[in-house]
Amino acid sequence: MCSGKRRWGRSPARRAAPTRWKTSPAELSGSAGTAGGSPRRLVVLNGGFLTRPRLRRILALAGWRLAVGLPRPGDAVGIWGASPTAWRGRALAARTGAPLVTVEDAFLRSVLPGRDPSALGRRGPVGLLIDPAGLHFDPDAPSLIETLATSPQAAARAAEGEAAIARLRAADLSKYNAHRASAPAPPAGYVLVVDQTRGDASLRGQGRALFLAMLAAARAENPGARIVLRSHPETIAGHRAGHLTPADLRPGELFCDAPLSPWRLAGGAQAVYAVSSQLGYEALLCGCRVRLFGQPFYAGWGLTEDERPLPRRLGRTTMPALFAASHLMAPVWYDPCLDRLTDFEGALRQIEAEARAHAEDRDGHLAYGMRLWKRPAIARIFANGAGVRFTGRPSDRVTLAWAGRAAAVPKAARVEDGFLRSRGLGAELVPPLSLVVDDLGIYYDPGRESRLERLIAAPLPPGGRERAAALIARLNAAALTKYNLPGGKPAIMRDGRRVILVPGQVEDDASIRLGAGIERTNLALLGRVRAENPDALIVWRPHPDVRAGLRPGAVDSGAAAALADLTLADAEAAALIEAVDEVWTITSTMGFEALLRGKPVTTLGAPFYAGWGLTRDLGPIPARRQARVDLQTLVHAALIAYPRYHDPLSGLPCPAETVLERLSGQAALPAPRGLGWLAKAQGTLAGHSWLWRG
Repeated sequence: MCSGKRRWGRSPARRAAPTRWKTSPAELSGSAGTAGGSPRRLVVLNGGFLTRPRLRRILALAGWRLAVGLPRPGDAVGIWGASPTAWRGRALAARTGAPLVTVEDAFLRSVLPGRDPSALGRRGPVGLLIDPAGLHFDPDAPSLIETLATSPQAAARAAEGEAAIARLRAADLSKYNAHRASAPAPPAGYVLVVDQTRGDASLRGQGRALFLAMLAAARAENPGARIVLRSHPETIAGHRAGHLTPADLRPGELFCDAPLSPWRLAGGAQAVYAVSSQLGYEALLCGCRVRLFGQPFYAGWGLTEDERPLPRRLGRTTMPALFAASHLMAPVWYDPCLDRLTDFEGALRQIEAEARAHAEDRDGHLAYGMRLWKRPAIARIFANGAGVRFTGRPSDRVTLAWAGRAAAVPKAARVEDGFLRSRGLGAELVPPLSLVVDDLGIYYDPGRESRLERLIAAPLPPGGRERAAALIARLNAAALTKYNLPGGKPAIMRDGRRVILVPGQVEDDASIRLGAGIERTNLALLGRVRAENPDALIVWRPHPDVRAGLRPGAVDSGAAAALADLTLADAEAAALIEAVDEVWTITSTMGFEALLRGKPVTTLGAPFYAGWGLTRDLGPIPARRQARVDLQTLVHAALIAYPRYHDPLSGLPCPAETVLERLSGQAALPAPRGLGWLAKAQGTLAGHSWLWRG
């Protein structure tokens, strides 16, 4: 068995009429396999159902228990689309009277096609269409999608469908997602003709002659227009042959096999000609004029110009309702990191993370400035392509550099820890769950523009504000911070004074060296806070690295006592922020974490979150930070769009929400072997911290 549609089976059994369920749209939408709370047996005759772990898992979560042999009363027979072995299941269902269930990939599948031999190609889909009604590319009978598209439930979710279309388009995602943003697109205004692979089941036995007729129609109906012929991704990858080739084109016409996303292609087209390709559907979602020569699930509704109309569908749904049926209601979506069913948004976030990682890693990396203990984590996180090689010599071939050592390789992207990092300190050699990769600068250096600054100043994508708001609420509910160290509840005896938290910093930290103002030491910080707030109750929190003796920045206990009312070294960070009224800092990330919790923040330096209208800034803020943003915009940039996240349990790239769940859960996170003894040894070698610091 393989992903994608295959040619119809040749057996006469295909002409039999197996039983299909007679159910309502509400019953069709969801986990049709579960009956009375128990999994239902699905008898299969295709070995791919049994050999593909992710396929088996999605079916199991949807309530189906795979079985072989003859169906018993209450069982169903499962087939993969119109694969070469599907006729066996059809024959078995027709002979025994068992209901037939068709399984196919959903329209948002993976980064690479399932036929790709690489590890990424073998990951499997994030969604399945488990159809007890029909087959979405077989117009002879209504399918699950067609049934749902005309239902009141789909009409009720039309607004949600419109929002999801905008989200999908903004994320630039399709069924397969090995696109290159740098690939040049044809100049806009062309007529796009979409090829498909030979033997595609949705073609229903039609072949090259149909595609030649479609190409001729595109020329005749658009005289003088530029024709662009789009090859199928699997043809481009060399997995399956197509119907049309460059030899079929006339002078001035273009054969397009560049790794362009369907959205970019459709967005530049004045018209799109397709037989049954998903690209035709995405062109329709873009608002293109779509001319169809086949009868896919999106044909016949009055939304497309159909060579072969389907009168039973005409005028019975809208585009948002059809999308709600095809993407929100019909598929069973799967979260491979958390190993559970999810919704369309959850699947989209997962593929978005995987597609970004592949786009950045596909050509491999040469990494410079990475300490030995960091290299295994770097290799894992950036393993979504040709892999990572490490070097100790700067050169123009270096693509990644640890930000603190990037001066030697100015063309390389800079790497640093993200803002939701781990349970434990980097100085204690705890591997990160997030890293930032910045091709412009780095977030803690206000002396030059960073990618984060551009993201903060840019408009939010569709759904971005709501996603950021939900993330903030979950972060606060779980009391998560950057390092998530254990600690006690702060003991602050309020006496009517304002309570100001002053978090200590590592004094040789790059954010101090590059972003501090007049105050560049913890003692100077405490002195400034006390001088400007003589009547406040000041709480001093030494930095954990400094307190552990791993980094410089200690303040003498007597000096601290003279300036601060309380020193709380062991208090848990989130609880401490909640317990105070405001925070003063030079550049500490705790200032950002205080903003997440609605606390006023005063900065004496220029951290990444200063200068946008959310903080009181007493330090040297770069003049280029002119945008005024809200908290959701800042959080979306800093916690969603800027970092890359890595799930330590599944080994997959993942969205921020997955890492949040890992950090807030009780399960132990895996730690690479060998770092435990090294972390203990570094306490003895605290004076030689250059050995482990990046």
